[in-house]
Amino acid sequence: MAPITEVEGRRVALSNLEKVLYPASGFTKGELLHYYATTAGVLLPHLRDRAVSFLRYPDGPDGQLFFTKNVPPGTPDWVTTAEVPRSEGPARMVLVQDLPSLMWAANLVTEFHTHQWTADDPGEADRLVFDLDPGAPATVVQCCEVAQWLRERLAADGIEAYAKTSGAKGLHLLAGVRGSSSERVSEYAKALAVEAERALPRLVVHRITRSLRPGKVFVDWSQNAARKTTAAPYTVRAREVPAVSTPVTWDEVAGCRRAEEFVFRAADVGARVEDDGDLLAPLLDPERAAVLPPSPGSA
Repeated sequence: MAPITEVEGRRVALSNLEKVLYPASGFTKGELLHYYATTAGVLLPHLRDRAVSFLRYPDGPDGQLFFTKNVPPGTPDWVTTAEVPRSEGPARMVLVQDLPSLMWAANLVTEFHTHQWTADDPGEADRLVFDLDPGAPATVVQCCEVAQWLRERLAADGIEAYAKTSGAKGLHLLAGVRGSSSERVSEYAKALAVEAERALPRLVVHRITRSLRPGKVFVDWSQNAARKTTAAPYTVRAREVPAVSTPVTWDEVAGCRRAEEFVFRAADVGARVEDDGDLLAPLLDPERAAVLPPSPGSA
């Protein structure tokens, strides 16, 4: 039987703590749970009130990976859930609202992925996201070049952008927005991706077509669609090493010269948070959210 731990008054079963999830580094499930417990202060605000999709990898990144969107069987009754719209009909999903819920979910061994809207208002997007994905031989170094162009372009529309590593090969840009549907945000993001390709034709592609992507950065605007999710800030990824989707400063983006500089492991994040706090904290302030410019042809 899994040992029971009390977390803020809730009884949480934590199992197989000695299990090695990342063989290349010997990183165990116990270390994964410790990471989430110690970074909860910065992670939870980015999960709270958002329907969470779990990308589970209970046997490590080399084992089976599968998405869990609906409330998993055996979910404790004290874990908050919400009914959210889907194209095939309403579904019930988990909201990770507090430390006990986070530790219960982390025990499933999962990446945390969230929508760009909150469960109490799924009709309005409050995030704009670009997923910058490099096609070899391009790396995150080229993503950083593209990110700086997008930052300036967004600023011209009064939108403040923030950056984080994807925890994989690329970079994510995020901004707080208000007053628009996911469809409108997607439309705006696509227009900027097309504009980026025109401005940086040797560096950017806005279409997912594989044959177009070698040596370029795919500016994926489509994750703004209401149905799609993006890896949350501070989530550990199911990769060869326990890399984390880590917020970075714009000085770091401008100074990136080697891909290795933008690989942050779970053991690296605590010190960064201690020194800098949550670099994405401004996204949590609704007063700083921007209104998108009118779409072409609108009244």
